[in-house]
Amino acid sequence: MGRVYDATVGRYFTSWYKRAMRKIDEAGLRETRREVLAEANGRTLDIGTGTGANIYLYPDQVDQLVLAEPDRHMQKVLRHTLEERERPNTELVEAPAEELPFEDASFDYVACTMVLCTAPDPERALTEMARVTKPGGKFLFLEHVRSEDPYMARRQDRFEKPWRFFADGCHCNRDSLTAIEASPFTVESFKRGHMPRAPLFMVPLVYGSAVLPNAR
Repeated sequence: MGRVYDATVGRYFTSWYKRAMRKIDEAGLRETRREVLAEANGRTLDIGTGTGANIYLYPDQVDQLVLAEPDRHMQKVLRHTLEERERPNTELVEAPAEELPFEDASFDYVACTMVLCTAPDPERALTEMARVTKPGGKFLFLEHVRSEDPYMARRQDRFEKPWRFFADGCHCNRDSLTAIEASPFTVESFKRGHMPRAPLFMVPLVYGSAVLPNAR
């Protein structure tokens, strides 16, 4: 996306996204987020933190939380959020999922919610997330995905291009679970669900956990 887009649609999208996601979270998604993040422990990396819906859902056993967010409009909202309500041992880093400025094997857990749909290169992003995860560490995910219903999947395909323009690069028809399964992580468990109060082409959800196998 170019500078003009970033200054207009991108800026508006951040404001709209925060309001829209608050309604969706209040309708039930927040409890799904909490379920996904409940396992997190130790040093944890939150990928694509956005406007900060996950920050205060992490359990107390997360003793260091690093927030990675590349979008400058989202970063502004995040800084304001953290100023209003501090979370101890939390750091905000400007970084895309495809280029994480961290050493290999530096996190116990990596979490990613509503991010792979927008990542320019989800395969590379997953490879980077695996690189910074300790062997035996966990990857926690929550993503809206391509529908298993052929009719709805075709509908997602039709909406993909205009939605991607409006929603700052979000692909509503991505099969993110398949991408996770093809990554260095090994999926342990997952559930399918529905995003409440979302447009029909955004409703299908998948969430769960994966582990980075120990080196042999």
